[in-house]
Amino acid sequence: MKRLLVIVVFLAFAMPCLAQPATPGPEVQKLAYFLGMWKAEGELIGGPSAGKFSGEGPCEWFVGGFHVVCRREGTGPEGKHTDLQVFAYDAEAKAYTFYGITSRGITLFAKGSLTGDTWTWLWEEKGWGKPATFRITQVQLSPTSYAIKVDYSVAGGPWTVIEEGKATKVK
Repeated sequence: MKRLLVIVVFLAFAMPCLAQPATPGPEVQKLAYFLGMWKAEGELIGGPSAGKFSGEGPCEWFVGGFHVVCRREGTGPEGKHTDLQVFAYDAEAKAYTFYGITSRGITLFAKGSLTGDTWTWLWEEKGWGKPATFRITQVQLSPTSYAIKVDYSVAGGPWTVIEEGKATKVK
């Protein structure tokens, strides 16, 4: 029985690791742009939470070097909040992925792309009660700063900006 348990534990933990590539590919290396301590500030426009926001926190490689993990703390119109974000590259889908959670109960999963110096992240959800496509655009202004814009479109209609800001690497 103990032998069977050892085999099951090995299969549960070791086998998924064997399927991973040995080293991160060039697409993964592009995520290195986000490494470091970042400070962001901007404005939420319209909607129920309009007003200024600011925050900061570190982004670093997760063990293995395939994912960038960011932990951020900040303040905004709804008060203090903490966020956890994970950036990755899905080789099978040939797309970047973004997963985020917040202390305000928000969960987000987006697919992304990098064209030139512009990262674009898209996801579907209800925006103010209506099905909508949301988009985050991060334009690399320099190795140490990027502009942020968040907008949404309802039923394929025009895009409406709901957030704009700038992030700067401070370390």
